Amino acid sequence: MIEVKQVSHAFEIGKKGQKNRIPVLENISFTVDKGEIVTIVGRSGSGKSTLLNIISGFIKPKEGEVWIDGTKVSDLNESKFADFRLKHLGFIFQNFQLIPSMTAFQNVELPLVLKGMDEQSRKMQVDETLAKVGLLEYKEHYPSELSGGQQQRVSIARALVVNPPLILADEPTGSLDSETETELLEFIRKLNSELGITFLIITHDEKVANIGNRTIEIADGKVLEGIIR
Repeated sequence: MIEVKQVSHAFEIGKKGQKNRIPVLENISFTVDKGEIVTIVGRSGSGKSTLLNIISGFIKPKEGEVWIDGTKVSDLNESKFADFRLKHLGFIFQNFQLIPSMTAFQNVELPLVLKGMDEQSRKMQVDETLAKVGLLEYKEHYPSELSGGQQQRVSIARALVVNPPLILADEPTGSLDSETETELLEFIRKLNSELGITFLIITHDEKVANIGNRTIEIADGKVLEGIIR
């Protein structure tokens, strides 16, 4: 599903002619098989978020390759990667990234609008997806009218609505209390086992890391070890 091959990256800071090169990732290689939950852990500044942004196509690696579902995505331009994301990837963020002026229904509907799906088909697909996350009765509520856990479920529904084979999650429980975190992790396991969705999750939380089939630890931009649980 994902193959990262010898990926290295550095940021350049400073004025033109006086730029300093700051290494972030060094020769990262790993694979994620279809149907796995893989977690990537590391301290703040370890490079794990940069790695997720490279896999997502928001940053191009300075060196190396990224393949997703048989496509060499590291070669795609911005426009082609945007199309690829709509068809193949779902995203879950720590701060939910919901649009406050839109209802739960409209937030979940947005990826389908971008895909150009007709209104009737969108309504059926959004209702079905909200039902999967247990929020159909809240579809006309705005994010401010929902709890943190409910907002994250709307975020998950938005990720699910395009039926992606892969979901990328960046600290998905970081804004949740302990009880809600436990419920969300169980829900991720359910989505993985029942729908076969592959998850790659960035986290610094040991509880989140433990739901993975494997954990990849990153420190100072390098993979330290892969642990099969």
